[in-house]
Amino acid sequence: MKVLIATEKPFAAVAVKGIKEVLTDAGYELALLEKYTEREALLAAVADVDALIVRSDKIGEDVFAAAPQLKIVVRAGAGYDNIDLAAATAHNVVVMNTPGQNANAVAELVMGLLVFTVRNFFNGKSGSELKGKTLGLLAFGNVGRNVARIAKGFGMKVQAFDAYCPAEAIEAADVKSVTSQEELFKTSDVVSLHIPATPETCQSINAQLVSSMKQDAILINTARKEIINEAELIKTLEERTDLKYISDIKPDADAVFAEKFAGRYFATPKKMGAQTAEANINAGIAAANQIVGFLKDGDNKFQVNK
Repeated sequence: MKVLIATEKPFAAVAVKGIKEVLTDAGYELALLEKYTEREALLAAVADVDALIVRSDKIGEDVFAAAPQLKIVVRAGAGYDNIDLAAATAHNVVVMNTPGQNANAVAELVMGLLVFTVRNFFNGKSGSELKGKTLGLLAFGNVGRNVARIAKGFGMKVQAFDAYCPAEAIEAADVKSVTSQEELFKTSDVVSLHIPATPETCQSINAQLVSSMKQDAILINTARKEIINEAELIKTLEERTDLKYISDIKPDADAVFAEKFAGRYFATPKKMGAQTAEANINAGIAAANQIVGFLKDGDNKFQVNK
């Protein structure tokens, strides 16, 4: 069996070493394609592989068509909107993600960005504290649970809404469960977004929700840029000069946000949530183990396509 790591943004060398050890122990061959700039390089590399590990690389119909032996693709990370699930299913390819492996890294980034924001981006002027503030989590998966854990250490009150997580499970984590995302936005000093980009959620963070936020509230997005209705957010921030928007994904209208909302807007230069050595290693090795488990034993626990 041949496994390809195809990454425009490479894993850390130590992560590649760990992946190789897992695959070599299983008797598999490892191939590596890093920092490729031409689509043709990816299509050529998949021609004879049985499994594929990717990060944010776009895997569509062209890749599946070029890889007749391909049985499984694992996205090293939680989000998998970069992979065409319908095309994978049509080609009888299993797609998996590695949920939870990046969760602590993203959660720590959320809290770091919040401290940065309430202290006025460290501009030397007096800021405020997080203690006693109410943090609202939109989705209570692996990342949300880790954000809650850390936020409670800051003395924040934490509440959450997740349409797919029972209220009892949220309450069991010592987090208040609210009944709707509308209630979450209206009653939180900070709203942290952790929903995936799906047909249901894309553009769902709109003027109605954001305009209902409390005075001096902060909206923080470490999920996906597609969930934000940018035009409506810009209009709302123009009308509500007390609100702040912080993201680790640059909006399409980044220049507009930066020009109009200086002191109330910040976005990292590139998506930073999983950019830690630990998350890099954890996700890569998890991907390798999932491939071995699937190819040897048919374990499809983390399959995301049907």
